[in-house]
Amino acid sequence: MTTKQTASGRKSADTMPGVQDAIAMLTEEHREVSDMFEQFEQLGDRAKVAKTKLVEKICTALIAHTTIEEEIFYPAVREALKDGDDMVDEAVVEHASAKDLIRQLQEMNPDEDLYDAKVKVLGEQIEHHVEEEEKEMFPKARKCGLDLTELGSEMAMRKQELLASM
Repeated sequence: MTTKQTASGRKSADTMPGVQDAIAMLTEEHREVSDMFEQFEQLGDRAKVAKTKLVEKICTALIAHTTIEEEIFYPAVREALKDGDDMVDEAVVEHASAKDLIRQLQEMNPDEDLYDAKVKVLGEQIEHHVEEEEKEMFPKARKCGLDLTELGSEMAMRKQELLASM
């Protein structure tokens, strides 16, 4: 297996067996986080330990996801799409709002006022964001000639780095 320099300056494998294209990877992550929010909704008020662990998983997943989108996927989409600036800008602003709620949740515990409400609002914000990405951004990104397999490989490597450092 050989490596080459990617647009972001990281080395990337030319061929990595089983690597998903970038959109498939992001879509799979969307489903995983959605499932975690659904699991949270099923937990009762007394499931404080389970809530804490699940919210930690949600926050970690979202931090890694937003980071690889902002560092790798969005810049590629912005460059490839002539009219993609507004769409990418809106996605970045939505990320900032989600990151604020993530930070708040990481500083709270489940018996504090508004904890469950903040998790619910974060889930609703993510659901809205995912819908826009999957219905608007991803179809445009598929049509514009991006090397989605190469992006997926680069994103997977970056995600591994992020998760190892968290």
